[in-house]
Amino acid sequence: MLSQITQPFAKILILKYKYNSMSIKALKYLLPLTIYYTCWLSFSLTGWVTWLPMLYAWVAIPVAELFIHPNTKNLTAAEEELARHNKLYDNMLYAIVLAQYVALAYFLYSFKISNLLWWEKLGRVFSMGLLCGTFGINVGHELGHRVNKFEQFLAKSLLLTSLYMHFFIEHNKGHHKHVATPEDPSSARYNEPVYTFYFRTIFFSYLSAWKIANAELSKKGLSIFSLKNEMLQAHIIQLALIGVIYYFFGGLILVYFLAASFVGILLLETVNYVEHYGLQRNETAEGKYERTMPHHSWNSSHVLGRILLFELSRHSDHHYMASRKYQVLQHHIHAPQLPTGYPGSIILSLFPPAWFYIMNKKIKTIKKQSE
Repeated sequence: MLSQITQPFAKILILKYKYNSMSIKALKYLLPLTIYYTCWLSFSLTGWVTWLPMLYAWVAIPVAELFIHPNTKNLTAAEEELARHNKLYDNMLYAIVLAQYVALAYFLYSFKISNLLWWEKLGRVFSMGLLCGTFGINVGHELGHRVNKFEQFLAKSLLLTSLYMHFFIEHNKGHHKHVATPEDPSSARYNEPVYTFYFRTIFFSYLSAWKIANAELSKKGLSIFSLKNEMLQAHIIQLALIGVIYYFFGGLILVYFLAASFVGILLLETVNYVEHYGLQRNETAEGKYERTMPHHSWNSSHVLGRILLFELSRHSDHHYMASRKYQVLQHHIHAPQLPTGYPGSIILSLFPPAWFYIMNKKIKTIKKQSE
């Protein structure tokens, strides 16, 4: 009789313990704040410290990942259920929206209160660009996949800091539909250098976003010049931000902001290059392709890159199940694996001969295994 009474309470205590345990595990996603802190130092100090975020992101982390083994472990079904409903994971993303705008304001203001040499200014621009890519576009990407309107608003707000709001349209309604096919401007071709990829993906992704937005209005019988056009809305909002920065900070500091935004865009597109390089879905009929599977995206379970980018590097599962939140993305054993984490892979991609030498051998191996 006593056990029948105490059993429900015991179950509640166990569930509470597991929930608290998952909350503690969630705190590892505070690690991206180390990037934020180095950027804050860049905006506050002068000299070599203005380049500290770049040294941290593109030297210290890639080197560390060479010595840290990837973690391919997935959550259990019970852990995944708890993590999916733990609001702490979402609240940390919401806080980043505020943090990003505080950093942007401080970045702009820092040029007014400092007498900097040209290379110190460049260091701050690249540091803000790093935040635009990692906090702005990356977290904007995660929130942009949510169905909640509030979260989608936050996603667009983050993308605004890189003046790349059309990414919300093209990525969700274009890239995920056409990924790993010739129709997708964000999927890098075999033997395509990253530098030519930049021109193709930036230009054609922009055109694709217009095409998608216009088509949606046409289906509703509305003019493409309607203010309900998402692309028109994005341009109006972005021009408004540019106007505000020009009014309060002047033309030169506006140029610094535009340069930082462009750095963020290039960082995003380099990630796109790494994520899908040389992988293709089979065509089942004219204009029709097989379902997107884990083996159509490059995956990485290197721990630092995973946490710093909110599990973006578990990209195979993201394309397989785009509705999955970052904290429950899974490792797929048959997904193609990058040679190192995202930071190191990004650096490698900037040297096409070395990139082709390593990645083309991996692609040839994958093709042989599939035959």
